Order: sequence, then structure tokens, then C-alpha cells
Amino acid sequence: MNLSFLPIDIQIAISLINFNGLTEIRLKSGQPVIILYFGEYKYLTERGLSDSSAGALICISAEAVLESALGNSVYAYSEQLKQGFVTVCGGIRIGVAGEYVTQAGAIFAVKHVTSLNVRIPHEIIGCADELFEVINNDGLKSVLIFSPPGFGKTTILRDWVRLISQRFKLSVLVCDVRGEVSATENGKTSFHFGDYCDFILGANKKFVFENSVRTMSPQVVATDEIYGSDDFSAIEFLNKCGIKFIATSHFSDKNELIKTGAEYFIELSGVGKRAKIYDKAFNFVCDHNTVGVAGYGNIGREKKTL
Repeated sequence: MNLSFLPIDIQIAISLINFNGLTEIRLKSGQPVIILYFGEYKYLTERGLSDSSAGALICISAEAVLESALGNSVYAYSEQLKQGFVTVCGGIRIGVAGEYVTQAGAIFAVKHVTSLNVRIPHEIIGCADELFEVINNDGLKSVLIFSPPGFGKTTILRDWVRLISQRFKLSVLVCDVRGEVSATENGKTSFHFGDYCDFILGANKKFVFENSVRTMSPQVVATDEIYGSDDFSAIEFLNKCGIKFIATSHFSDKNELIKTGAEYFIELSGVGKRAKIYDKAFNFVCDHNTVGVAGYGNIGREKKTL
């Protein structure tokens, strides 16, 4: 993972910790550097981690870090910036806070950057194995994974796509709006998805789904962070076409999620907590561990009667 755009003191401090546990680096101009590490926020010091801000490294300028990440080519990322983020090499997504300039009611530009949230993608081969076996033991199902941000949805999605490709040998189209899922750079993904995957980056889900059915002939579609009426409409289109899907969402309203037509739902509840599996009517089926996600790795399944 290339973090060379970060100030050198932050790079050195990160090299002293277990990189597998690092999911966010939060940078605010003139403020201590905070990271999300194995599900807990910690201060970053020159010697590693601390629960106290005393001795924490200070971010001199969030705007300078962003300029470094973009290679001083802000124009090339202008469309992403209008949406409040940029995705750089290796699928690293940087959320941007600052002063947004509007024009005719639409976001035109961002200036005076005040803080950044650098989200670090991870590939954990096998993290979805147990969940995958439970749900797909009698054939591939459409699945929606939901939770608040930072609980490992995208990590599980990546491994789920790998498993579909390798075990079912089905054509999977990955709709990667932000470039975070595939971490594609110069046309090549940084992760292992198998031999049956195609990737479309940048375009919105509705456009991709409606056009890819004709052009790419997918048997399964995978996408991250469905949100809003357009995304739900795009999923409905897949259902009408008889195409299976695997998706994630920040939504927690089960009355809304059920409208996607998913055959199973997986709810992630936080570090060290078991993932809950629901059927298409949102009846509880069982709970299960996600191997390796967010730093915990017990394996097992606990069945419960309804």
C-alpha cells in the first residue's frame, strides 16, 4: 500500500504498527493525528499509538497532504472532489472536508481543505468463507451486507466476489463507483478476484446495471454502498433480469432494505461481534463470525430457533 503522499513522520509512525489493523487515518490541520486501529480510535505518536493526545504527531496542513495525494493535479480529480472524496492509488479513498463552493445550486469546487479521512482498503483472503458456505450451501443467493461505516462491509464484499468467481465460476461484474473495491490502477486490480470478474469504475450504478446486461452479460453483479432511490431502482432492474447480486449499504432501515429483494441479509455489528444473518423476510437465521475482519478471527456458527 503506497502511503508516500503522507508526511514522512506519519509514514514512519505507521511503519511501527500492525498495518492490518489500520483502517482510517484522520488528519486535521493543526491537530493531532488520529487513526482507527482494530476498531478503536488512537492517537499516532512517533513511537506508535497512544490513548492520550500528549506527544501525538500533528498534521501541519491537510490541504498539503491532499495536494500530495493528487500529485498536484487537482483538476484531474475535480469531479470526485465535488462528491466529497477522491480515490488514489491502491483504492485508498480520501474523504475531504472544507469549504465547498456552489454554482447554480450544485457543488462546483472545494477550497480551504480543513480535514481528511484517509480510508485504507484491506484484502483478507478467506474472511467471508464461513458466511459464504452458510448462505450458498444449496446455490448462489443474492445478498446484502449492511452496517455503519468502518465495520468491514467492503472487505467482505471483495472476498465474496472472489468466492463466486472461484467456486461457482460465474461471470461477475463489479460496479466500482469510487474505485475503492477493486483498487484498480492502470487497468489492473490490486486484489485477487479470480478469473471471471469485470470491473466498471466511475459510472453510477443505474447506468452500469442497465447497460452492462447487454454489453458484458454478467451472471452476478457486485456493488458497494447502495443508497437512495436511484441505487434501489438499479437493484430492482437486476431482479427483473434474473441477475444475482451482492451489495453493501449503510442503511439500517430493514423496511427499506427488504425492498432490494435480497434473499439473505448480513448485519455487521462491530469489532468482536458476530455477524447476524437474516432471510429475505428479515427473520433471524443465525449469527456467525467473519474470519479476520476488523482484527478478530474466531470461527463458528451459532444457530438459534425463531
